Amino acid sequence: MLALGRSRFALPVAVVLALGALAQTPIQPLNDLPNPYRTVRDWGHPPHDTPWAAVTAVEVAPDGSIYVVHRCHDNSCAGRTEPPILKFDASGNLLKAWGEGMFVFPHGATVDRQGNLWVTDEQARDGRGMQVFKFSPDGQVLMTLGKAGVASAEPGLFDEPTDVAIAQNGDIFVTEGHSGPRPGNDRISKFSKDGKFLKSWGKRGSGPDELNAPHTIALDSRGRLFVGDRNNNRIQLFDQDGRHLDTWRQFGRPSGIFIGSDDTMYVADSESWGKDEPGWKKGIRIGNARTGKVNYFIEDMESTTEEHSGAEGVGVDRAGNVYGAVVRRQMLEKHIKQ
Repeated sequence: MLALGRSRFALPVAVVLALGALAQTPIQPLNDLPNPYRTVRDWGHPPHDTPWAAVTAVEVAPDGSIYVVHRCHDNSCAGRTEPPILKFDASGNLLKAWGEGMFVFPHGATVDRQGNLWVTDEQARDGRGMQVFKFSPDGQVLMTLGKAGVASAEPGLFDEPTDVAIAQNGDIFVTEGHSGPRPGNDRISKFSKDGKFLKSWGKRGSGPDELNAPHTIALDSRGRLFVGDRNNNRIQLFDQDGRHLDTWRQFGRPSGIFIGSDDTMYVADSESWGKDEPGWKKGIRIGNARTGKVNYFIEDMESTTEEHSGAEGVGVDRAGNVYGAVVRRQMLEKHIKQ
């Protein structure tokens, strides 16, 4: 992959422009790859046999339990009483549910090394939203970032926080920016493990250091940040100080990213279609975060249909089974490794 990081040696303007043009060059769609998975769509159920709302995130804890985040009823938690956070065992039995009345529009999530669950609330209404919550494994609130109901570009506050990732030393990284045409922060904010704001970087655009709807974020074994720059149809790589390292386009239009401890990388492409990504099919592409090679493709059930989206969130359990959080069709998929 072509690295576009900064250097202490200045490059001629013509070279810089050439590198930028190359980074924007479309690549051939990677659709015809092996799929070593069998898909089921009846795994896990919300309490009282109520139907799934829009499922936004699936995260597997160190003890093997599985957190599923959905939007209470239909596509919103505003004014609802259903719990958006559901905790299952590895067999799909519901263990616990919580978060009633706390969220407007739950979005991205992650689990840290201690098994704590982090969830973003991407919208604001009635004095709620625009925050990031840290929960203990039993649902206790341990930390809150942002100011309830307030969208702001002020350092330490958020405007549409989409996802969160936790570094090995406990530092917290939050992506912001979702709605496309509306001006927003389109940035990454960094906090210390105790929630102190440290820095942010990024702005709206399509250049190497710019973002347009950064929808997801994950870290590899080297601590590099992989940011799903969705409206730019690419993944951007940064170090933890915000230095741009590389740009990858071979995983499609990224909505969700999960990177395992062995650097196997799972990217949920929920929106490739038509003019945005001509020829690309929706689904989950699986490759290697070290090399950038894509090896497998779990094709979505409606991979070329504009009206529906594939999985936006993606999680992987100890056995290598892949879970897809599907928003528009309001369902949870499990792809069983064969």
